[in-house]
Amino acid sequence: MLHSPEIPDSFYLGFVFSLCIFGAAMAEQKQSEPEELSKKQRKEIAKWFLINSPPGEIQYVAKDVESLLMDEHVYEMAVSEAFPLYNKTHMICLEMPNRSGEVLITAFGELDGSHYLDPRNAQVATVDHVKQVCSMVRPATDDELPSSYVEEFRGALDAELVRYISEAYPKGICSVYCISRKDAEGPGSDFELVAVISAGKHSPQNFCNGSWRSVWRIEFKDELQLVELIGKIEVDAHYFEEGNVQLDTNHECKDSTIFQLAEECAVSLANIIRHHESEYIAALEASYSNLPDTTFKDLRRKLPVTRTLFPWHNTLQFSLTRDLTKELGIGN
Repeated sequence: MLHSPEIPDSFYLGFVFSLCIFGAAMAEQKQSEPEELSKKQRKEIAKWFLINSPPGEIQYVAKDVESLLMDEHVYEMAVSEAFPLYNKTHMICLEMPNRSGEVLITAFGELDGSHYLDPRNAQVATVDHVKQVCSMVRPATDDELPSSYVEEFRGALDAELVRYISEAYPKGICSVYCISRKDAEGPGSDFELVAVISAGKHSPQNFCNGSWRSVWRIEFKDELQLVELIGKIEVDAHYFEEGNVQLDTNHECKDSTIFQLAEECAVSLANIIRHHESEYIAALEASYSNLPDTTFKDLRRKLPVTRTLFPWHNTLQFSLTRDLTKELGIGN
């Protein structure tokens, strides 16, 4: 099995163990049946493993998938379909050429399969999904950007979120997109923004990788003078020192605030996002601190196979010597 020497072998105890089963199953299929798995079936299986790779680990999983498939054409089909989905799902961040900025790979900023909008710097990045690099960058056109009225709200919220991210996440990035009515020209118009936050910690040398992703859909309703938020937070973590432990959890929430001027709206929205994310982090920490007394305890058998608890309060009723003597027929 081929893999990068920088990744500890224990990484392969869990997730890639399944890949071994996949390879063995294909070999067994060849031996036991006249027809092996079709190319389409093998591509779909390989694609599933790639898409479900833990955060930051798809490149390593891809190397093992390639060695197990032993078919370059099937492998190329699988990675060409899996990598774009994986990159958008995990909202990976890529640095633009000449350090001109960073771009988040999300469905909200996708112009086509390989071009993604960076609304903060009004740029469009050309992305190679399989290599996970940004190869080119160009200025965004007027049609790709929101109107000046919408941009006032978008830019104000983006600035507030940048401030929040710098305080809350050591390695975080955010972006704010207009996803509806970006041509609104002034008061009286409804429009919708989406704020995206992505933070990750990839430390394979310490046997752990993880990511935090939150998406906040924000609908501005001018007639009601109301701004409504719907948020979804997703957390993935993978710890693989002499084992394979994965966390995959998500949380959804709703909130609202009044429609105000752009700067005031931005402050209110950023505070709401900060509140809900901090509350969820606190809930996760409380859950982890209670694991020994709740989840782990529930994994143990509550009764022995005899369905009878051992009477610790009266152990004299048991005589190991007497029971062994009777069982072995020793003595009388």
